[in-house]
Amino acid sequence: MTAHGEMIIEQPAADTLKVILSGHWKLGGELPGADKVQLTLESKPGVRNLVFDTRELANWDTGLLTFLINLDTLCSRQQIRLNRDGLPQGAKKLLELASAVPEKKDARAAEGRASFLAYLGNQTVDFFRSAGDMLEFLGDTVIAVLRLLRGKAQYRRTDLGLIMQAVSAQALPIVSLICFLVGLILAFIGAIQLKLFGAQIYVADLVGIAMVRLMAAIMTGIVMAGRTGGAFAAQLGTMQVNQEIDALKTLGISPMEFLVLPRMLALAVMMPLLCLYANIMGILGGMVVGVGMLNIGFIEYYNETAKAVGLWNLGIGLFSGLVFGVIVALAGCMRGMQCGRSASAVGDAATSAVVTAIVGIIVSTAVITILCNMLGI
Repeated sequence: MTAHGEMIIEQPAADTLKVILSGHWKLGGELPGADKVQLTLESKPGVRNLVFDTRELANWDTGLLTFLINLDTLCSRQQIRLNRDGLPQGAKKLLELASAVPEKKDARAAEGRASFLAYLGNQTVDFFRSAGDMLEFLGDTVIAVLRLLRGKAQYRRTDLGLIMQAVSAQALPIVSLICFLVGLILAFIGAIQLKLFGAQIYVADLVGIAMVRLMAAIMTGIVMAGRTGGAFAAQLGTMQVNQEIDALKTLGISPMEFLVLPRMLALAVMMPLLCLYANIMGILGGMVVGVGMLNIGFIEYYNETAKAVGLWNLGIGLFSGLVFGVIVALAGCMRGMQCGRSASAVGDAATSAVVTAIVGIIVSTAVITILCNMLGI
């Protein structure tokens, strides 16, 4: 028995060619190719059958299978019957599997660029479809809230407590840093212009009103959209992939009440409190600039801020925080509930939740600002 693969070709009959395989047919060794059989077939045009003798065959791997596949392709092209009875049982099964379902030439989708009008039409259809899905989700949310007010909502109070902790205490470090820096930046920008008129004291008014009225709520909302809204979408999206939401429906438990309602309540309750904390950090950032760089006294800066900031400004900021909290929760839960059944869909849902929440925050900010202007507050 040889240490490498060998092949002998015999012709036991006028229309039959026998291929005798011996030795070790493994990758990395010296293996004959199918071209030798092709040359023999070209010299003997009357051959219509190809048989094998593998009694002297030792070890084999994909090296033998590659040879057999090439030989099968050659026989199919020349309309020669390939008799696989003499092959090892494993090689026979692998060869049958390899040739069972050949790739269709038109199986792959044809590549082509859609026209601009077709793209615009598809985007328009997707927009109205997503708008309908959003309205349906909002309707289900309203029903869940009404059941909550009637005391019939099905959710666990312990889940509500854990979510409130996750969206409040654990978010304090990033909210502190962002809002402190925003107050500091506002003070820098105001100081550059106010120093021209010797009115540095009004930096306290600028920072106090801007942070309390809107900026603290906006920055906190954007931070929570990226931190909490994306997390909500990823959590519910993973549950969708694992069919846990389907299991809740099978048990007769509403996912809107069990999953969405606690998250929305937690953010609706904690966002105004986070906005209060963000107000303090933003004013402290402005105070660092006013006291440290503009030589304004600490008491003087505090009194000017207290005189400028009224209860209406504080109320508008807290109301904005409440609205932003509901928007972030609904965006995250909606995208999570709409998640597909694949792992990549979870990431897409988280990304879409953050974008949806930020767009909702900006739009609602514009609406609140216009309403406050119309009401004169």
